[in-house]
Amino acid sequence: MAKPVIAIVGRPNVGKSTLFNKLIGQRLSIVDDTPGVTRDRIYGEVEWQNRRAIIIDTGGIEPKSDDIILSQMRRQAQLAIDTAQVIILVTDMKSGLVATDLDVAAMLQKSGKPLVLCVNKCDTIGEPMPEFYEFYNLGIGDPIQVSAVHGHGTGDLLDEVFSYLPDAASDEEEDSVINVAVIGKPNVGKSSLINYITSEERCIVSDIAGTTRDSIDTSVENKFGKYNFIDTAGIRRKSRIVDEIEKYSIIRAKMAIERSDVCVIMIDASVGVTEQDTKVAGLALEAGKACIIAVNKWDAIEKNDKTMNNFKKQIAVEFAFMTWAPTVFISAKTGQRVDNLFTLINTVAANNAMRIRTGMLNELLAQITTRVQPPTDKGKRLKIFYMTQPSTKPPTFVSFCNNKELFHFSYQRYIENRIRETFALEGTPIRMIIRERGEN
Repeated sequence: MAKPVIAIVGRPNVGKSTLFNKLIGQRLSIVDDTPGVTRDRIYGEVEWQNRRAIIIDTGGIEPKSDDIILSQMRRQAQLAIDTAQVIILVTDMKSGLVATDLDVAAMLQKSGKPLVLCVNKCDTIGEPMPEFYEFYNLGIGDPIQVSAVHGHGTGDLLDEVFSYLPDAASDEEEDSVINVAVIGKPNVGKSSLINYITSEERCIVSDIAGTTRDSIDTSVENKFGKYNFIDTAGIRRKSRIVDEIEKYSIIRAKMAIERSDVCVIMIDASVGVTEQDTKVAGLALEAGKACIIAVNKWDAIEKNDKTMNNFKKQIAVEFAFMTWAPTVFISAKTGQRVDNLFTLINTVAANNAMRIRTGMLNELLAQITTRVQPPTDKGKRLKIFYMTQPSTKPPTFVSFCNNKELFHFSYQRYIENRIRETFALEGTPIRMIIRERGEN
């Protein structure tokens, strides 16, 4: 049984993201005093009285604004409203009832969904201030006093919200879902890819670099399997990061990489490979994630029979540190080769989680050392006693030897390449640990 959905809606800067973070128990949505920080829908899970629901944080609604970003934020909020079973309308006690609150309330009442009125920033306990009663004018029912910062009143709020939801059946066990972080520098088409995959405007798309700020989770189930796609903020060079909010966005992007199984590194075909692309890829490599290089906007460039090969050569040079990562040329706009992308995601995720039996590893080790003898130094020869794999994600191999100093990095690389070749470990980094016998 699918979990019910709750949407948090309101005008900008009334504390929706603070309330969202308080209800889910973690700082998932960016909070800042600047209006309009949240732009896309942010999903989390709330638990109350042994019942669970999905809760959505939305961007502030400005019903009468013609600004491009604000109008798209309004559309994002409308999508959340359409999805939800219950809507929380958040208002601000400190600024009082304003005309925009009336406009948003009228918009929500047209949905026909149950509405719960939350008056936020009621930071003092006790009898409400006289201004509190103004919110009855919204015609939604009894307002609930809440302080999202301190947590006051959130229990009363959740009691009211869950009263509109059906009794939850026991949660089904989570099936195997592949977490995919879509990463890259700004404006390479990350959000466009998510929107194409979901066939809806899941993320705001604009030619303005830096439109996406939060990391947006999107569940996808298709003929290839089940996935959780994480759209991330574009990662710029440090010298270009002047906005405090953007610093938080980049932290969110790095956190998204940490909780992913696969990183899709997107490159703009119309620009080519840049130094920043390789730095973004380096973050995924350091985290030990399976990686795919997706060259986007392939439909937008002029091509001949040598274009793709020339691009692959450029990637081979610039991404020499991750030659194991497969490359796919796609168009998020037209869907060109997106099916191929899903096939690669499944392959590299499986390889990143692959476990090889110790017996098979040591059979291979014997072949490796017979073909190319271990190095010597001043009459001493390296002896590799055995190899084992203690962990996955990424596949990590420990070699026990007589002397670590004799184990030259070039011989480590030779062993790594033979393991990769034998077990077809495409798309995943491999970690090699060298220990002398007797070390823990």
